[in-house]
Amino acid sequence: MNLHPPSLLDQTSFDPSAVFSAGLELHHIANTAYPIGHLTTMRPYRLPNRQVQSLAVQAWREVDRLGLYVHIPFCESRCRYCEYCVVEPEVFHTSQAEYFDLLLREFDLYRQAADTPAKTLVGFDLGGGTPSAADEGYISRVVEAARRHFTLPDSVTISIETTPRIAARQPDKLRAYYAMGIRRISIGVQTVSSVLLAEVGRTHTSLDDDCRAAEAIRTAGFGKFNVDVMYGFAGQSLDSLEATLQHSFDLAPEYLTLYRMRYKGTQMAEKSAAVNREQVNEQYARAKELLHAAGYAGTPGKNTFSRLAGDVGTSDYLTERVIHGTPYLGLGLGAQSLSQVTLAYNSGAADKRLDAYRRHVRAGTLPIQDLYHLSLPAAMGKMISVAFYFGEIDLDSFQRKFGRSLEQAFPAEVAFVLEKGLMEYVGGVESKGRIDARRALRLTEEGVKSYNGVIALFYAGAVKEYLLNRV
Repeated sequence: MNLHPPSLLDQTSFDPSAVFSAGLELHHIANTAYPIGHLTTMRPYRLPNRQVQSLAVQAWREVDRLGLYVHIPFCESRCRYCEYCVVEPEVFHTSQAEYFDLLLREFDLYRQAADTPAKTLVGFDLGGGTPSAADEGYISRVVEAARRHFTLPDSVTISIETTPRIAARQPDKLRAYYAMGIRRISIGVQTVSSVLLAEVGRTHTSLDDDCRAAEAIRTAGFGKFNVDVMYGFAGQSLDSLEATLQHSFDLAPEYLTLYRMRYKGTQMAEKSAAVNREQVNEQYARAKELLHAAGYAGTPGKNTFSRLAGDVGTSDYLTERVIHGTPYLGLGLGAQSLSQVTLAYNSGAADKRLDAYRRHVRAGTLPIQDLYHLSLPAAMGKMISVAFYFGEIDLDSFQRKFGRSLEQAFPAEVAFVLEKGLMEYVGGVESKGRIDARRALRLTEEGVKSYNGVIALFYAGAVKEYLLNRV
C-alpha cells in the first residue's frame, strides 16, 4: 500500500522565516501534537467510511514490527488540564467490566484481520487516563492478551502509568504489576503548589502520597521509575517549579519527564493567553539546570531526563516512535494508531463516549472513527513532530523510512536552521572503523528557546498554511 498523492497545499513551499515566526507566535499549538487543524489540513486524506475497514487491514498486514499502546480511559477524577480521552467517573464505575471485555475483543479483531501473532512488539505501554484505576485483574488480562496475540520478546519493557494516591494506598496493585511482567512505572507529581493543585482539580493528591508511592514502587521491585512534572501554567512561579523538582528528586526516580502545559482542548483553555513563550523558556531552562545538577542527563530540547547511563529514559514504546518513527497500534477508546501509510483514531476520540466503540466491536468491525491515508509530507511531518520529544531528528532513521535524506526533503528548512544556529549536526563520528553515535540534526541551546518555530518548519504544507492564516 503506497502513500497517498499529496494535496496541492502539501506540495506548496512556504517561506521558512514566515513559518518560523508563525510557530513562535502560536506556541501553544505548534508542538509535538501533530497534525494541527486536522479537520481542514488532513481533509484530502480522510477515507470514506466504506473504505476504512479494508484499507486499515491492508495497512497493518504490511507491518512486521510495531509498538502497542493500550488505552484505559478511567480516572478517579478528571484533572482540568487533561486533554486526553477519559470517560466520566460514573461511567468508569459502571462500565469497567464491559470495557475490558470490549478491549479484549478488539485484540481478537486485529488478530483475525492482520495476523498479529506474526508481528513483533518493540514496545508496549498501558496508558490513559489512569490504567491503575482499574482492578489489577483486568490489567493482567490485557498483558496476557498482548502476549497471546503478538510476539512479545522478553527484552521489551512493559510500562504503565499510575497516580501517587493509588500507588501509595493500593501497593498490592504494584506488586501484581511486577508479577505480571511490567517493569517500568510512571507517576504524575505535576506540581507541589497547593494553589495550582486546587486550580487544576488535583486536590485528591498530597506530598505524603508521593513519598509513600515511591516507597511502594521500590518495595514492589521496580527499577525503572519515572516522575512527571508540569510547567508552563498560568501564574506558576519559578520558586514553585523549583520546589516541585526538589520534591521529585527526593523521591529518587530513575527518570524525570517535563511536560509543558498544553491548554488546547482542556477545561482551562481560556488561560493560554496568560502564558508567554519567555516564561515557558525560563522555566524549562531552570528545570534543566536543576536536573543536570541532580545527575539527570538530557540533550537540548529533550523532555525526559535520565540518571542511568546509556538509558534515554522513555519507555520502549515511545523511544521507538521518537527515534525511528516505528508504527504503533493503539487499542481502546479513542486510541491513535500509525502504520507506515495511515493515521487512525478509534471511536470515542471526539466525544469520549463508549457508544460508538461498543457498537463497532460488538458488530465485529475495527472501532475506527477516522482513518487518514497519509501523503509523504504528512507522514514526514508526523515522524518529525514526535522526534522533537528528544529535540532532534535521527537522520538515518528518516532516510530508511522515506527513502531520501532530510536535506533532500527539506532543503530550505535545514539551511534555515543551520544558518540561524537553531540546530546542528551531531554524532556519526568514526572511531576504529565504526560509528560511535547516531547521526542527528539536534536543537542547539538557542534553538530550544525557539522550539515552536523550529518544529513548525517541518510540518506538511497544509499545516504551515493553517498556522500562517492564524497569525
